[in-house]
Amino acid sequence: MKICRSPVAWISAVFLSFLMVGSAAGFKNNAGLHSAMPAGYDVVALRPSGANISLMGLIECPELEGAQQISEGREAEVISADGKRMNKFPSHFNFRITASLRKIILDKPMSSVTVLDDPYDLLLKLKFRIKAYRGLEMREITPDSVELIGMPASVRYDERVYRIGVNLGDAPITDRVVIDVLTPEGKFITHFPFSVL
Repeated sequence: MKICRSPVAWISAVFLSFLMVGSAAGFKNNAGLHSAMPAGYDVVALRPSGANISLMGLIECPELEGAQQISEGREAEVISADGKRMNKFPSHFNFRITASLRKIILDKPMSSVTVLDDPYDLLLKLKFRIKAYRGLEMREITPDSVELIGMPASVRYDERVYRIGVNLGDAPITDRVVIDVLTPEGKFITHFPFSVL
């Protein structure tokens, strides 16, 4: 997964670091969390076809709309939009994963995976594995749902969007969740993280 590789992303990262320094110096940043938040992107080369697949992750969690993280380090807390301290990780949320054969990300691939399927077929057969971490402990979670949204599967198309529903259950706000994107055979392609605190 990549965070800051293009010049625009680099300039954005520098700007955001100034905001974070201002925040640490006591300035208020009222941007808050949103119900839809980017989780990152990656470009992976497919062998032997030579095609590149661009993957983008988005987290959909209405419960987080307007929430804010206050303080840093051990004193960090998340306050909901109605002013209450959040002690629990949102129990229900979605990962939305876009997989595209279009050149929508200008970065070159940093990894590759061997996939014998036609790249267009691969887009329809992606698998997902969800892992929840508490410290160094990890548990796998079966998705509540995996839904293909947008263009119907019967239409040959160079981009597919998946919505993966997650029921995390009762978990502390400090937990972290990661979704792995896999080939139909279970080979790792990339991953996208989600943490609130």
